[in-house]
Amino acid sequence: MRKILRIVFIILIVGFVVLQFFQPEKNQGQITDNDILRQHQVPENIAVILKESCFDCHSNNTRYPFYDRVAPVSWMVDDHIQDGKHELNFSEWGEMDIFDKITTLDEIARETKRKAMPLKSYKLMHPKARLSDEQIAAIEKWTTELGEELLKNSISE
Repeated sequence: MRKILRIVFIILIVGFVVLQFFQPEKNQGQITDNDILRQHQVPENIAVILKESCFDCHSNNTRYPFYDRVAPVSWMVDDHIQDGKHELNFSEWGEMDIFDKITTLDEIARETKRKAMPLKSYKLMHPKARLSDEQIAAIEKWTTELGEELLKNSISE
């Protein structure tokens, strides 16, 4: 019985080591003119919130934590990033239709107000990503103002 347990343990260790050679591609692209921070005059306090709480999953530039180098955690992190970018990618903001931008701004305010974003699992590992009530109010104010500005600009064009 002991010999079987030893063989199983060795197989598990070898399997774990082999998994480390299969890492997902890193989400680290160039910051382009389509980035929301280049498209708009984003107030500094909002830019900090976006960078700390949103951009890792909702942009083309993720700051990777130390534990991301270990499979299968690296695959789970990559899955979160791909899902987040599918929903909203701040790096591609300039490519969005103006009405999609307005709708997205409304969704950002709604999701942060409900405390659905950032995800609880993300906040667990990134304490700086937790939003205070003041930060949530600031995001709501900013999204409303930017949405109104975009709507006004679309009407005047």
